[in-house]
Order: sequence, then structure tokens, then C-alpha cells
Amino acid sequence: MSGGTWNPTSLPDRPGIYINFVQAAVAAITGGERGVVALALETYSGTATAEKYYEVETADVATTLFGTANIGPITLAFQGGASRVIAYTLPATPDAADYTAMRTGFDTQFFNVFVAFDYDTTQHAALKTWVIGNRTDGKHFTLVIGGDATTDADPAAGNTRTTLNDDDYIVNLINGGIVGSTPYSSSEYAPFIAGLIAGTAINESITYAATNATDVTKRLTNAQTNTALQAGSLVLTNDGRRVKVEQGITTSGAKIRSIRARQAIATDIAETASESYIGKLQNNADGRATLIAAVTKYLETLAQNSVLEAPIVTLDPNYPPSGDKVFLAVSYVETDSMERIFFTINV
Repeated sequence: MSGGTWNPTSLPDRPGIYINFVQAAVAAITGGERGVVALALETYSGTATAEKYYEVETADVATTLFGTANIGPITLAFQGGASRVIAYTLPATPDAADYTAMRTGFDTQFFNVFVAFDYDTTQHAALKTWVIGNRTDGKHFTLVIGGDATTDADPAAGNTRTTLNDDDYIVNLINGGIVGSTPYSSSEYAPFIAGLIAGTAINESITYAATNATDVTKRLTNAQTNTALQAGSLVLTNDGRRVKVEQGITTSGAKIRSIRARQAIATDIAETASESYIGKLQNNADGRATLIAAVTKYLETLAQNSVLEAPIVTLDPNYPPSGDKVFLAVSYVETDSMERIFFTINV
């Protein structure tokens, strides 16, 4: 029997079992192929019209669509590492209903990170609810938020915002960056962080990742940095040579690397199962064995690339298969990056 991977645009001719979980795993590891950042623009002056979604892959296209003066957030996302940006054009002077419509529309778009580059606590609360609701419905993405110049000046205010937006899928930047001679508040600089998260491979961490900033808008002391990290805040640090991300964490204190791996696994398994297995496999011993083998191969590919270790996929002993229902139990050990190295030097 033949087999291997398959491409939906070029299906194999020979009968066999073709599993594209491996391709999904490779895409997950690559990072760039997942580097899609989503955002909403209130100001634009190019060919774009209101209340539409635009997929942008270059700054030139963004300039044509939105005008040179309005593409700052998109440019920062690309500089951070985004491969594509999906921008929604809000109507002039948007109200709450317009923001609701924007979020509802994004439910049907594919992206990895959404960034709110305007500081608005009301919208932050709505976005948090949106993120949680999407996760419940099986759509997984990260949200990046920040503050304004006033809150950036007080790390405690940024940490309070972190607590208000406590969630595994939310990242809160609490100090901004200076690019050249231009200062950006944490909200304004958040698109760079969104691009960095989206463009980083899921077997890598953004901890100590360099940014394009020459300095930070607020330098935190060692004590303030420790307090911020304990709160779950994302901090930029000027170490004297470069401005870097102190530690890649979400507002819940979880590692961004681990969360993105979970998001990729949940998304890939759901998407590939819906395309290749639901309604196509018999719910008998052979069909269930095929499904288990496919998921195992996908996780083993991630394991080979240091995303995780010791994957195990079995039928769930607590829920026996019946009718059109099958339950799998999946376990693995998350692989982290070295972030704290301790030496004992004897002389």
C-alpha cells in the first residue's frame, strides 16, 4: 500500500493512506508560515475602504492601501517578524458596535496574533472576552496589548493591567521602545512584539530576543523587573548593547513558547482531522488505529524538533468509542528553552 503526505491541490493517484500531519508539524516548527498578525486601522488614506479585511504581505502594498502615514503598526509587525498582516479598516469615529463587528469578522479570518495598538481599557476587556470565547470554540490565537505614556511611566500601573487581563493567551507589554529618535508607547510598540511572537518558531523562545529599538521609554530597576515578571508582564530591557525582551511570558505567567506550541497542536489536529478523517474513517479498530498513528506521527515530528518530548496517543480509557464518537487521550512533556543558567565555579 502506498502512502506519505498529501497536498489538497495535488492529490496522489494511487490508493493509500496519506497523512499531512507531518506537513502541518513542519509548518508549526518553521514559524514564519504561522507569522500572521491581525490588527484594526482607524486611519487610512489610500485605496482601502471602510469595514473590509485586507491581507498585506509587503510594506509597498500597505502604503497603496492605507497611505504612508498610516502604516506604522503594519511596518512594526513586519519588522518584528510577521510574514503577513491582516488589517481591518474601521469606519470613521468607530463606536462599540463597530468594534464588535470587527471582532466578529475576525472570527472567520486565519491569524496567529492579534494586536491592539491603541490603549483603550474598555476594548481590552472586550478583547479578553473575545479571546476566551474563541478558545472555547476551538480558535486559538495570542492577543498583545500595551499602555500609554502615562501608564508606561509607572510599572505598577502596567502590572495592574496585566492582572486585569490575566490569561494564557494574552501578552501585556508595560514599557515602550524608542526607534531611532521616535518614542513609542507600549501600545504603539506592541505590533513589533506581535510580529516577533508570530514569526518565532514554536521550538524557540522570544526571551532575550533583540528588538529594533535603540532604547526603552522607561528603564526598570532590577526590583521593578522582578516584580513585573512575577506579575506576568512583558518587559523590554536595555542591557547596554541592545534592547531585548526580558522574558517571553503571558499575563498568566505561562511561557509564550509553551502556549504557542499548544495553540499549534490544537489547531493542526483539528484542521487536519476535519479535512482528512471526519466522515472518512470507519469507527472500528482499523479506523481508530489509523487516526492514532496519524496524530502520533505529527507529535513525533514535533518531538524530533524539540517542541515536546515523549508523546503518547491512545484511546481514552474513560470514554470508550461508540457510534460516530471516538475519544483519544494525548499526553506529552513540553520542552522549554534555557532561560536561567546557574554556575558553580570552583577555584
